[in-house]
Amino acid sequence: MPTDLGDGAPVDASLDLADTDTNTNSGTDTDSGTDTDSDMDTVADVTAPAPALAAARTAPRLRRPYLAGLVVALVAWTAGLLGAWMGVRLANHDRTPARVASTMGLVTVEPRADPLPAMDVYAVAAAIAPSVVNITAVTKDGDLVGQSTGSGVVLTADGEILTNAHVVEGAVTVSVRVPGESEPRGAVVLASDIGRDLALLRIDADGLVPAEFADANDIRVGDDVVAVGYALDLDGDPSVTVGIVSALNRTSADETKALKGLIQTDAPISSGNSGGPLVNSLGQVVGITTFIAVTEQGITANNLGFAISNAELLPEIDVLREATGGELPANGYLGVNLADRLDGGSGALILEVVKGSPAEDAGLQAGDAIVAVNGTAVTGRAGLAATIRDAKPGDELTLDVRRGGKTISLRATLTTRPAE
Repeated sequence: MPTDLGDGAPVDASLDLADTDTNTNSGTDTDSGTDTDSDMDTVADVTAPAPALAAARTAPRLRRPYLAGLVVALVAWTAGLLGAWMGVRLANHDRTPARVASTMGLVTVEPRADPLPAMDVYAVAAAIAPSVVNITAVTKDGDLVGQSTGSGVVLTADGEILTNAHVVEGAVTVSVRVPGESEPRGAVVLASDIGRDLALLRIDADGLVPAEFADANDIRVGDDVVAVGYALDLDGDPSVTVGIVSALNRTSADETKALKGLIQTDAPISSGNSGGPLVNSLGQVVGITTFIAVTEQGITANNLGFAISNAELLPEIDVLREATGGELPANGYLGVNLADRLDGGSGALILEVVKGSPAEDAGLQAGDAIVAVNGTAVTGRAGLAATIRDAKPGDELTLDVRRGGKTISLRATLTTRPAE
């Protein structure tokens, strides 16, 4: 049965779409209780000094405490320096980042004039690896402690990072481990948009290696791509998998989000990959891996992974930056409940029109199928829900509607969602 998404996007649960972060929950203490002290003592035999050392016995015995004191002083001084160095290092990692968006621009490239080169996986992995981070989020609900792990992409040298919103949703603490470092750094969530499944983080850092983003239109079906991320939260460097772009402009929706403009890929994606980059043969980011389709209820899904495309995420980064310390802008509201068409046609089927809504004012009826918005084809209920959400209250939309075997055009002026 379709489920109301609030903005009019019911969910058909026949295909399970699994987020690719790694989640664990535990109600027990995970500290180790194993004593690592050794039960075997080593005794040094000092009763038979070597002949070469016999002359040392004639030295004044008052010098030995002096030398011993000097050694102790040197050791203490060295330990103090080491401790101070480690303290500064740990303090730098533990410093709370500023809860402000970076003012640095993203590294983007101009549209390509030449075809992409052949894929050199080693070279691509080496190019993008410094810009991929490991993210750990801890949640707590009473005595139950949960942990979510995923991946992220470095946006700026001063510590701004992009990941999926579901990786950090509900987190009480977030930490980020930068490539080449053993210790995680504390992170703050600057802004999170559950509906678009993107979140902006910040760590206290400088000198990071920002990723390079391809032009949003520089992608086509059949392009070789590499997915990079901390699959299954395995130790060491991020995992690298290879595939192609299988399709473009896919849509997806569930109870919390509606996504459009998705890249479909057969590059293997696992839990922990969420928020990691999908890159082309130049090592440029073309999207952010987000979820996979899994087999359920008799429907087989093989090698179906999805990434939020640059066409969607690049404008959203600006929105998240502007929302830092405040609220996300209001979404458009039409006032319909939707389902996918069952007759094989494209578009979104209207199940119900909310009374007093912009949809009712525009003349929409239950049973209508919206097939285009402002001249752009609607590929399904998820695509329409995302399109309405991306518009602003006050925007006027032209809707192409199939009714009674004919296509008619209606105009609707969006409003803000009424209070519930």
